[in-house]
Amino acid sequence: QVQLVESGGGLVQPGGSLRLSCAASESIFTFYYMAWYRQYPGNQRERVATITAGGSTHYPDSVKGRFTSSVDTAKNTVYLQMNSLRTEDTAVYFCNANQFSTNYWGQGTQVTVSS
Repeated sequence: QVQLVESGGGLVQPGGSLRLSCAASESIFTFYYMAWYRQYPGNQRERVATITAGGSTHYPDSVKGRFTSSVDTAKNTVYLQMNSLRTEDTAVYFCNANQFSTNYWGQGTQVTVSS
């Protein structure tokens, strides 16, 4: 199965930045799309970024203009650059990939925005 491993989470002050990484065990070229989700305690996961096989990216209004997703195909890694972070961005962030109609998930990485 596809393995996804997130890293880069941590504690940051409001207005600060973090870059999350998602390392995939297989070539990113085999994925229909990849995405980033976040989850608050007791809630469902919310999609915060999508990057398609064609290279298009999509973001919800809650993060648009602050978050940017990109890929490094040589490293089989997807990134989520998070700028101008707010306390409400505090959550566990998950990497997601779709391959041949199957969804794969990483283990999650904690992002905490606090002064």
